[in-house]
Amino acid sequence: MPLAFLYETLKAHYPNTTNRYTVSLIYIIYLNRHPVMAEKFEKHLTADEEGLSAVSLLANNTTLSKQQIKKAMTNGAVWLESKTGISRIRRGKKALNKGDTLHLYYDSKIQSQTPDAAVLIADEGDYSIWNKPYGMYSQGSKWGDHCSIYRWAETHLEPARPAYLVHRLDRAASGLIILAHNKKTATAFAQMFKQHRITKKYRVTVEGDIGELELPFIIDTPLDGKAARTTILESTFNKNQRTSTVLVEITTGRKHQIRRHLSSLGYPVVGDRLYHATNTSLDLQLSSVHLDFDCPRDHIKRTYALS
Repeated sequence: MPLAFLYETLKAHYPNTTNRYTVSLIYIIYLNRHPVMAEKFEKHLTADEEGLSAVSLLANNTTLSKQQIKKAMTNGAVWLESKTGISRIRRGKKALNKGDTLHLYYDSKIQSQTPDAAVLIADEGDYSIWNKPYGMYSQGSKWGDHCSIYRWAETHLEPARPAYLVHRLDRAASGLIILAHNKKTATAFAQMFKQHRITKKYRVTVEGDIGELELPFIIDTPLDGKAARTTILESTFNKNQRTSTVLVEITTGRKHQIRRHLSSLGYPVVGDRLYHATNTSLDLQLSSVHLDFDCPRDHIKRTYALS
C-alpha cells in the first residue's frame, strides 16, 4: 500500500492526522496486525513466438511486476529450458526462441532473504577460499541461489568467474570453504576429497566436559550405513558455562557428521536444536577453521586457518 495513498485515505477519515510520520506509525501497526501473506507458486510457460523477452513472457502471465521478475531472475529463481538443455536465466532482456520454456519458482520469503557477507580468505585463481557466515547456504535450490556461497563468489570476485561447489558446510555452520572456478579444478578437488587428501578441522563448543575423554578420541560410528570418522584432538573446559571448546578433525563428510557424533556421546553442540542441545539461545557453535592440501595446480602444500 503506497504511503501517499494511505496518507490521503486516513486524512479524509481522520482530519487530525496531518503528518506522514503519524501515518507511518499507523502503517507499521497495520502491518504488524495484518502481515502480508507469503506468496509461493510455480509457473511454466512456453514461448509461442520468436524474439519475445523472458521478462515480458513472465510479466504477461503472472501478477508479478517486471521489477519483481527481474529480481527473481537475478536471484536464480527462473530457468530456461531449450534445445540445448536447462539452466538458470538471469537476464530479463534475453530473447526467447519459439518453443523455449521458462520455469519460474517464486517464493516471496526466499526472495526477501539477504545473506550476511562472506569473507574472501584467498584468491588462488583456479580456486578460492572463503569464510562462510552462519545462515549462508552452500548451494541454492530451484527457488533461488542468491543466498549461497558460490553465487556470492560469482558476484563479488574480481575478475568475475563461475564458481563450483566442491564440498559443503551446513547452513547453520560457518567457516572455511573451497570453491573451484573451472571444471578441471572442481574435478581435481572432488578426487582429493574422495581420497581423503584434504585435512579439515573444526572448532566446536559442546555442552559438558568433554575433557573427561582420553584425547585424542576417535568416533567411528557409521552414519546412514556408511563409514564415518571424527577425531577429537583438543579440549578446553569452561567451568562457568559448563561447556567445552574442542578441535575436531574429520576424514569423512557425512551429513551433520560432527553434530551427530558428538551428540551420540552426550556432548551436543551448543545451539544445535536438531541434535538435543539444551542451550539453543545461540547460533550453532561449529566452525570450519583449518584446511590444508596439496594445491591441484602446482602441488605445493597450502594451509588456510582461522584464528
